[in-house]
Amino acid sequence: MEILTADFFQRALTGGLLIGITAPLIGIFLVLRRLSMIGDTLAHVTIAGVALGFLTGVYPIAVGLVFAVVASFAIEKLRKAYKGYAELSIAIIMAGGVALASLFFTLGMGYNNDVMSYLFGSIYTLDTTDLYVVGAVTVIVVIVITLFFKEMFLLTFEEDAASVSGLPVKMLNLLITVMTALVISTAIKIVGALLVSALLTIPAACSLLIARSFKQSVVFSVIIAEIAVVIGLMAAGIWNLAPGATIVLLLIAMLILTLIGKKGFSA
Repeated sequence: MEILTADFFQRALTGGLLIGITAPLIGIFLVLRRLSMIGDTLAHVTIAGVALGFLTGVYPIAVGLVFAVVASFAIEKLRKAYKGYAELSIAIIMAGGVALASLFFTLGMGYNNDVMSYLFGSIYTLDTTDLYVVGAVTVIVVIVITLFFKEMFLLTFEEDAASVSGLPVKMLNLLITVMTALVISTAIKIVGALLVSALLTIPAACSLLIARSFKQSVVFSVIIAEIAVVIGLMAAGIWNLAPGATIVLLLIAMLILTLIGKKGFSA
């Protein structure tokens, strides 16, 4: 139990709680807009940026963040070019991200172990700089969603109506995508690029089963994510488990229980 009071665990818990706010906040909009796979896409692109950061000696998360934001702009451009095939933009950018990551892996053989930690998460290695970056992204995401909540709500359910009513649809679409990039680029060190989409989607999937309104679904998704982060980190610390995997498996267990409870209640 001493691990729970250790400095590195406290930093891990702080970082996890912050991502537990931002990931589901963005995730609920992505799920409802059928853009769940954008998380995996931007995660792969971020890993390419992280690999380049190790190659050049620049702060890896900063380079990954830049890559993710640039990719978010590219996704929006491709979505406009292929209006009837929105998922095509995600597939194209994912392919580019995987290709770049593979190339940088080849060039920087000595850094592959460091990059691998970003694939599976290394929450226990979070330092003060990491927490400042995650904290700044959390503040940005919360402020933006608070200011544009009504506009994003309308955009999520009726994009055509939002456009007709005079809302800046292009700007809002880009804003959501860029915020997704910010969240993912800061979350991969916590849960890993291979698992980060779970924090975006599974809390939203749980909340949509039990919420009676959109606001409720947003609140419930954050609560569910925070519960998974706290219990998952404590379990991982006590029993020496992989923290990112433990958090995600706990989220899946919560989803299964929600589905069972929902079915039983309906019956």
